[in-house]
Amino acid sequence: MITSLSIENFALIEKLNINFSNRFSIITGETGAGKSILLGALGLVLGKRADLSSLKNKDEKCIVEANFSISKYHLLPFFKDNDLDYDDETIIRREILPSGKSRAFVNDSPVNLQQLQDLSLYLIDVHSQHQTLELSEENFQFQIIDSIAGNLELVKEFQFQLKEYRIVKSTLENKKTVLSSYLKEQEYNTFLYEELEAAQLISGEQEALESSYEGLNNVEFIKENIDKLISIANDEQYGILQNLKEFKTTLHKNSTFSANFKELFERTNSILIEFDDIVKELNRESDTVFNDPEKLELINQKLQIIYNLQKKHQVATIDELLVIKNNLENKVVSVTTLENEIFQMENQLSELILQLDFIANSIHQNRVEAIPILTEKLIAILSQLGMPNVRFKLEISLTESYYSNGKDVIQFLFSANKGTDFGLLKKVASGGEMSRIMLAVKSILAQYSKLPTIVFDEIDTGVSGEIANKMADIMNAMSSTMQVFAITHLPQIAAKGNQHYKVFKTTVGENTISELKLLTDDERVIEIAEMLSGKDISDSALIHAKALLN
Repeated sequence: MITSLSIENFALIEKLNINFSNRFSIITGETGAGKSILLGALGLVLGKRADLSSLKNKDEKCIVEANFSISKYHLLPFFKDNDLDYDDETIIRREILPSGKSRAFVNDSPVNLQQLQDLSLYLIDVHSQHQTLELSEENFQFQIIDSIAGNLELVKEFQFQLKEYRIVKSTLENKKTVLSSYLKEQEYNTFLYEELEAAQLISGEQEALESSYEGLNNVEFIKENIDKLISIANDEQYGILQNLKEFKTTLHKNSTFSANFKELFERTNSILIEFDDIVKELNRESDTVFNDPEKLELINQKLQIIYNLQKKHQVATIDELLVIKNNLENKVVSVTTLENEIFQMENQLSELILQLDFIANSIHQNRVEAIPILTEKLIAILSQLGMPNVRFKLEISLTESYYSNGKDVIQFLFSANKGTDFGLLKKVASGGEMSRIMLAVKSILAQYSKLPTIVFDEIDTGVSGEIANKMADIMNAMSSTMQVFAITHLPQIAAKGNQHYKVFKTTVGENTISELKLLTDDERVIEIAEMLSGKDISDSALIHAKALLN
């Protein structure tokens, strides 16, 4: 329940602090006095969006703070899930800065608007006139029935399983699409992969093959040049080796005369050793160089295979071909892998369908059993509210489709008078009838719901005095298990409250402000008398007001 509300710099309110009780509280005031401002401020702490127009003084921040006593409402799991500090006396604060930015806090911990809105669902139900339209919505109709049927936990379980079902189904459909694409290309991909596999490609192989090919293709020219080089080196009279040896021998004779000659001798000796090694290497090469047309043909064939594959796949290296081969292998293998995954996911989906159907059937059965209880309670309450011939027919059908709360569809049929046919509630019920039905619904839900607080915002619009009296009795009865507020213009309802608050405007100079005060017993008499007869209070109005209060 809300225990206090503090408002600073909001609309026409400069500063306001008010405490509330846990029973039936009445809020009255002339049209335009600020009742909607009060609800607007409350809406801020419940997560409604705000802007600079909410600030009375644009240079100062607006602060709205509400204290809630929540010890009886099992909200500790919510606080843990949202990483918030729990306190039996929880404080929600909302600030709107002059810059237009908004901040929200729960027990001094910063929260976002979504968290605030989620928390508000456990704290207050603000029921205004336009919300009677909710009665026409299937989701709200199911909420009514499910509260009576005790389906709330089953619906949560169904929603959890439904989320899993949709994820698995979506993933399965995506995998089937990919598989279909793979299967269309499967034969061609397999052909390309096997072609690359048969080529037995090795990284770096192309360069070695091209080098070998050049050698074998020019073997006679190479052989001729090697023989010529060996001859130049080994000629007995003019050969390089012979001349180097003589050069070395002659230089050796001078090497004993100076260090310079000795160094030149040693360098010449090194040249001779190196050149001799070169000649020996040429001799070895000469022994290996010979015409091998068969090997040349094999190398040529392998190179042509490589060149053809490179041209087909529009690449320039064997490494790039190996990457393509690996990708093709993955696609070929993926078909089998995907088929296995799809098979497993189909089994998983079948299991989820069985679980969903089982839960949905339980929800359906509970709803069917709850319908007579709901209609009986509605008829009993509405009979008190001037609708003695009201009838309801709720038709729930189990379908093959999955909805957010089960597999049911509902028709909420209504007849207000004897001799009239049933029709859809949203089509045949008048505004006044919808208001009374909604009050009956809220009254019934209060018996099953753990909601701490409900605010009725002029739910009594358009009803007669006697009916208003009955509506007040119902709201008063609801306040035995929950905190109830009623914003009203009717004295019959105002007189039934345990506390009575008045919203009024005052003018100070050029400044108009809205205020809220808790009325004393004497002030209540005056306020209700004004509601009965206007500003000019008659003696009969005072007597009537006292009678209503007593």
